[in-house]
Amino acid sequence: MATDVLQVQTTVPSESDGERIAAHLVDGKLAACVQVVGPIRSTYRWRGRVEEAEEWLLLVKTTTARYPAVAAAIGSLHPYDEPELIALPVVAGSKGYLAWVAESVATPGASSAGQR
Repeated sequence: MATDVLQVQTTVPSESDGERIAAHLVDGKLAACVQVVGPIRSTYRWRGRVEEAEEWLLLVKTTTARYPAVAAAIGSLHPYDEPELIALPVVAGSKGYLAWVAESVATPGASSAGQR
């Protein structure tokens, strides 16, 4: 079963960065929910060196239609030069939850947000 719901993820260097981006996305009806998880420890290669950092993971619930606006918002608000931005399709989920996500990010003039 395919859905139009996506889970977008990115990492940020601080909880406050995560909260700021989460508030912007939810207030702007770009995301139904953003979970700010952390701290997490990341090990990665950047500019030829292995780096380690404490980060916070953002799990953004949105739809394929809203993804371009989500990506643009994250790109403009993110403190990293090259932020992680990954969109994973939600292949199945409860009917009510998927409807809530879609209603929560509906463009102006569409149905109002549902309850979770």
